[in-house]
Amino acid sequence: MAKTGSKKDLARKMAIEAARIAEADNCQDIVVLDLRGISPVTDYFVICTGASNRQMRTVADDIVEAGLKSGNKAYQIAGIDSPDWIVVDFVDVVVHIFNESRRKYYDLELIWGEAPRVRWKRPVRRKTTEQ
Repeated sequence: MAKTGSKKDLARKMAIEAARIAEADNCQDIVVLDLRGISPVTDYFVICTGASNRQMRTVADDIVEAGLKSGNKAYQIAGIDSPDWIVVDFVDVVVHIFNESRRKYYDLELIWGEAPRVRWKRPVRRKTTEQ
């Protein structure tokens, strides 16, 4: 099946999908940063906080699986057995899954503070009632 959309659209979709997977797997403080034009290394960072090594690993596994299903194979996975920080690198999208203390220590949002944040949550649809 052929991919549709530009490379930048596909990277954005992958970043948003990774954030939604992290949310579904109960990660906290999920942020997607648009690094296009700021970083020569990647287009998007997805940053989230997990509560345990097991949860962090599950999130990483689920994101890798989703990437494969959409034709985005992870280039590298680092720290999969680490209780502190797992990195899933899709080249155009890099996912950082931290425990709380490592996230505070590295503070990627501060380092990349000029990067715009991407809205990744689905809009809440409110039921309307006629009166």
